[in-house]
Amino acid sequence: MTHETTIHLEWDGPYSLDQARHMRSNEDWGVYQIYGCHPVYGADALLYIGKAERRTFGERLSQEKWWDFLSDTNETKIYLGRLAGETDPDDTEWCRLVSLAERILIFAHRPAWNAQMNLGRLDSELQSVHVFNWNNHRSLLPETSGFRWTSRSHTMSNYHVFVSGSPSSSEEIE
Repeated sequence: MTHETTIHLEWDGPYSLDQARHMRSNEDWGVYQIYGCHPVYGADALLYIGKAERRTFGERLSQEKWWDFLSDTNETKIYLGRLAGETDPDDTEWCRLVSLAERILIFAHRPAWNAQMNLGRLDSELQSVHVFNWNNHRSLLPETSGFRWTSRSHTMSNYHVFVSGSPSSSEEIE
């Protein structure tokens, strides 16, 4: 049996770019999503999903260079997702969970500015991952499953479309 990995993200926001750049406390780590104006997708589009795993949100967002390409940074909205659950993971596990959550969220939601949209070497590890997005998760799906977004669903050996309304001959209709 495959070990299932459940990741809970508690989201808050929106924050302006300036507000988010000041998020530098010891609680300001995790996954972030950025919304803004895109020339094709329009105003208030999901532009980017990223992670702050070895730097705080503020440090990580201050390193981004693509802000110069946005047509209206005053309308940029940032949402911050922090890991949550019953037990605190150690640093190594925490980084692994954040990386898995970021990758599957990018793959499932296809933000306009993310270049890394494939699952790559993480496909097999992501097959048993479930990400739950809580509170202000904006346009992210409430739950994102590796079963849906990885090659796992392609390995069902007897997958087929059921014959409509036909119980098997051994079953009796009551």
